[in-house]
Amino acid sequence: MNYDAITLHGQNSTLILKTGPAPEIVYWGERVNAQLHVNDISPITRAVPHGRLDLDVPLTLSPEHGRGMFSSPGLEGHRNGYDWSPVFAFHSLEQNGNSLKIITEDTIAGLKLVIDLILDPATDVLQIRHTLTNMKPDPYQVDRFAVTLPLPERADELLAFHGRWVREFQPHQINLKHGSYQQENRRGRTSHEHFPAFIQGSTGFNEQQGELWGFHFGWSGNHRLRSDVKTDGRRFMQAEALYFAGEIQLAENESVSTPLIYATYSQHGLNAMSHAFHQFVRQQILHFPVNKPRPVHLNTWEGIYFQHDPAYIMQMATQAARLGVERFIIDDGWFKGRDHDRAALGDWYLDEKKYPDGLEPVVNHVRALGMEFGIWVEPEMINPDSDLFRAHPDWLLAVPGYHQPTGRNQYALDLQNPAVFAYLLERLDDLLSRYDISYLKWDMNREIVQPGHDSKAAITGQTQAVYRLFDEIRTRHPLVEIESCASGGGRIDFEVLKRTHRFWTSDNNDALERQQIQRGMSYFFPPEVMGSHIGSAHCHSTARSHSIAFRGLTALFGHMGVELDPVKENAEEQAGFAHFIALHKQLRPLLHSGKVVRIDHHDPAMMINGVIAADQTEAVFLISQLTMPTYSLSGSLRLPGLQADKNYCLTVLEKPARFDGGVMKTQPQWLTQDETILSGEWLAKIGIALPVMDPESAVLLQFKLV
Repeated sequence: MNYDAITLHGQNSTLILKTGPAPEIVYWGERVNAQLHVNDISPITRAVPHGRLDLDVPLTLSPEHGRGMFSSPGLEGHRNGYDWSPVFAFHSLEQNGNSLKIITEDTIAGLKLVIDLILDPATDVLQIRHTLTNMKPDPYQVDRFAVTLPLPERADELLAFHGRWVREFQPHQINLKHGSYQQENRRGRTSHEHFPAFIQGSTGFNEQQGELWGFHFGWSGNHRLRSDVKTDGRRFMQAEALYFAGEIQLAENESVSTPLIYATYSQHGLNAMSHAFHQFVRQQILHFPVNKPRPVHLNTWEGIYFQHDPAYIMQMATQAARLGVERFIIDDGWFKGRDHDRAALGDWYLDEKKYPDGLEPVVNHVRALGMEFGIWVEPEMINPDSDLFRAHPDWLLAVPGYHQPTGRNQYALDLQNPAVFAYLLERLDDLLSRYDISYLKWDMNREIVQPGHDSKAAITGQTQAVYRLFDEIRTRHPLVEIESCASGGGRIDFEVLKRTHRFWTSDNNDALERQQIQRGMSYFFPPEVMGSHIGSAHCHSTARSHSIAFRGLTALFGHMGVELDPVKENAEEQAGFAHFIALHKQLRPLLHSGKVVRIDHHDPAMMINGVIAADQTEAVFLISQLTMPTYSLSGSLRLPGLQADKNYCLTVLEKPARFDGGVMKTQPQWLTQDETILSGEWLAKIGIALPVMDPESAVLLQFKLV
């Protein structure tokens, strides 16, 4: 049988897919300008070595052991012990531009596998999803169901992410010559520990150079990612939702789909990969209710915790407005019995003891000050000490008869129970209908242990039920924005971003820790969805102290807010908050639309990042000294991305207090001038001498087209 070769082009990449005998990507990389037929790909037809099977075995989008592929298969399952080794043959293809639907079947096993693949021509982001349908009367048990994407032999270095609560998005690189690397998340949410993303490329790839392929798995539940090197040298990346035993069983004509995997090719390092993902998020995933600047937040959590006094909260709002805050959010503690974190979750009714006149006076006061009003909820959770639990102990996401450990003194509710779903929807709908609320901070503070619905494993269904609850709230209240919080970085991914508008990046407001956390997040998400707050001088999560300048500059490159009690802060701190809020507003149009650029530097004690306008007319860069410099001089800074034949005016927007005559006898000469004029070519190829700074300080530079 003669099979087709389908060629898809992006701006910078090309993908060539051979349809049969099973769908196989035979090329995915730098753009090539050629229309190919299957006969034209004979130059890359593989040899068949001795000591192996007598025919070539393709590395398909769903590898099959039954075809002779001895690596991790794309599907594992059975029908009461039968149909356990399916072999899918190409059936048909539907193409609409850069979108493919490939239908394959195994008529013996009674299974149909449909592959949906889109290469976005504007951003070079590839989306792929598999759907499996049972075509026989007897149920089919699915144990594993993965999407597989090939990588070339030269992609032998892997960058992955690890972390924990208050220390998310920490990168680590692995040289992968043999075997495999696997990452699993079984915590019931996207997780602080294992952000679902891999980046793999040629040895030594970095921010500004190198060939690489970036992958993000758009799923908010349990997952497994793996990168394999086969003994014949071929490589592949595999992503799947991780199922518990018996979780997925298909009746006749029932289907299950994998989550979407998002991937892109870059021949110019991590920066170019991020540009592709950011542009894709802005164009196809992120949907703000109103096209307006992202409002500066004040969140009350670290300011008052559970101590709610309406009169005092209104004082906080008044002072927040004076500082330039545009959205005021009351965090945990507003509902009945919520005096600490050990009680009342689930009882989503206003605490009339704390708010004897209702919430309306506070909301009206906030609105009268010209700010939006927001409020915190954690609908998926319940405290044992709550009226809801006492009335409905059977509403837990748990397996009856087993002890369910609490996390942060709470259990999870079973959202697949129709009564639970209806109760939460009614409570949230009432809250958003009763008060003039523009913003919902949606938290999720515990990991999921033994998730059971009707005694069966149900974490996949729970994740999908959470999506449905988000969707129904968005339908009923389309102008309300939602923040995905989850103890900070616990639920951050593309799929939940389709339903929300902002992430709380981390519960850690320590500016030094935030430098790496925010850089790690920036690989896949643009600044406008990254919640970055100025905390108090004494950080609540690390007990470390930083200057208002270092805190303000660190929070500048995201969706800015403040996390404190503005009434209690001294005049110097308040002036600092107002200054950096005003600076953020000044730079916000650039920060929330431009290209994020991370600069490689020889000394890890210094971190450099910035944003360049899409039209290359301006840029801002932050040079942060994290720890003591390794050398007595910091070297030079070269900035690519501006127009080579144009001149730019360089000005210093912010510098540390102990900068002139501090750690150096003299700083570089350009820092003593009011302004410096340099060409884009000079900045890219020659650069400027870097200053030497104290640890935990930063300087902010602006470049404007002359």
